[in-house]
Amino acid sequence: MNYLSKYEFWLKHATDSSVVESLQAMAGNDGEIKNAFYKDLEFGTAGLRGIMTAGTDRMNVYTVYRATEGLARYMEAHKMTTCSITYDSRLNSQLFAEVSAATLARHGIKVYITEECMPTPYLSYMVRNYHTDTGINVTASHNPQEYNGYKVYDSYGCQLTDDAAMEVTGYINGVDPFGAELPKFSDYVGGLIVYSDKEMEESYINRVLQESLNDAKGLSAVYTPLNGAGYRVVPEVLRRIGLEDMQIVPEQAMPDGRFPTCTYPNPEKKETMALAVAMAKQSGADIVIGNDPDCDRLGVAVRTNGDYRILTGNEVGILLCDYVLSKLSETGKLPKDPVLVKTIVTTIMVDAIAKQYGAEVRDVLTGFKYIGNVIAELEEKGQEQRYLFGFEESCGYLKGTYVRDKDGVVASMLVAQCANYHKQKGQTLVDRLEQLYDKLGLYFQQTVSYAFGGADGAERKAQLLANLRANPIQNLGGSKVVRSCDFLTQTEFALPKADVLRYNSEDGSQLIVRPSGTEPLIKCYITVCGDKSVIDSRFQGIKQQMDKIFG
Repeated sequence: MNYLSKYEFWLKHATDSSVVESLQAMAGNDGEIKNAFYKDLEFGTAGLRGIMTAGTDRMNVYTVYRATEGLARYMEAHKMTTCSITYDSRLNSQLFAEVSAATLARHGIKVYITEECMPTPYLSYMVRNYHTDTGINVTASHNPQEYNGYKVYDSYGCQLTDDAAMEVTGYINGVDPFGAELPKFSDYVGGLIVYSDKEMEESYINRVLQESLNDAKGLSAVYTPLNGAGYRVVPEVLRRIGLEDMQIVPEQAMPDGRFPTCTYPNPEKKETMALAVAMAKQSGADIVIGNDPDCDRLGVAVRTNGDYRILTGNEVGILLCDYVLSKLSETGKLPKDPVLVKTIVTTIMVDAIAKQYGAEVRDVLTGFKYIGNVIAELEEKGQEQRYLFGFEESCGYLKGTYVRDKDGVVASMLVAQCANYHKQKGQTLVDRLEQLYDKLGLYFQQTVSYAFGGADGAERKAQLLANLRANPIQNLGGSKVVRSCDFLTQTEFALPKADVLRYNSEDGSQLIVRPSGTEPLIKCYITVCGDKSVIDSRFQGIKQQMDKIFG
């Protein structure tokens, strides 16, 4: 069926009131109908993510039911019988989680579900400690409020591998979203659906605390959960490490999927952290800590020279790598042949830090599941203790092997401890960062994104990437490209195929281009290095090139 036929089919068969209302609101708007129905919402290793309206390319009860029905059939084929489920604070997250739970229960699958929104890493912990075969997390991470999403985890507590996601997709493609009535959550609660207990939550908190390296006594902080799932757990962990001088932004303290104080709840963004920074300025707090709505990412702002500087994901990662390695080394707890893991788009400065401690750095594709896979490989070899820390430039961090996903809870604890560790030495985190730059060289990285929304945008995005492969970049800001790699066709690295292009130039600059797996974007990761006199001009030269290609 074409998009108009799909629209008419949904009009005829949909019974959910919110979906029916959304369909009726589209009537006569061909562009809106096309964008909602031109394709099915794609299920990949990152699951589903889309705008919450009616449509085959949208997040609604029918696309969630279809995905879960496909997952249930996959589970039956592999004799899987249990699943863990949680969700974030977004609008409809609890509804979608309950539709998912009821769909699985109708197949005789036992479900453990949280009574309220919880951090994404808690889902991974549930899977591993309830020993379930799969996990589902309803979340759109840091996307704007109109989005929601759906992630599937394997029995290791890691997001599905490429092969498993493809197999699940095959089952999903065979599901008619209107082939059966939507199951009722209330029919299964207390039977096949049971709520996660408080003992599991306390177990998770205690396990996070095992990754502690010192206390946070004497530090002052402002915390914001950005109306998200970290609102209870993170303050509790911070209090238990001695952070008594902590203020929580009142407007953002409780779960609220409307995100009324920030349209884009991404703690990387200056405007998103504005309320927390304003509160810190009033109190003179040492540090600002923020999590995204599903509490798997971390944002940090540091008081320096009378103002507050928001650190990038790479800068926080550099500081935490340096802190973890140095503290373990100081206390004689650094394991033999330690391993750090980062994604290929993450700062190459990690290599310089690791070298000082004889640590190995492993590069993986973008997506924290690949970091989780390295942990699993080490575990299978009986070398789990070698893993120290993993991170990605998009503000995701993990110390410890108790989960297989990035954890904004442990990251919040570590950055508070790291800040206090340096405060005791009379330094801020910015001071320590400058010390590292002076010692190891200045590395500057910034991500530039280009949006391609809707059906026409998706087609243009694909064409631009095809053009780039047909006409490879020859220089970066005037510096000759000396090495390039297309991860779709490369055989040099032991990595899965990926729609990623990487270029390295004579002056040490690096450009990585990839389409986002969760948003309608092409992302360009630009890295330049050298002294401060050339950093800006080198970056601007490469950015101007990208503006011409993708702008």
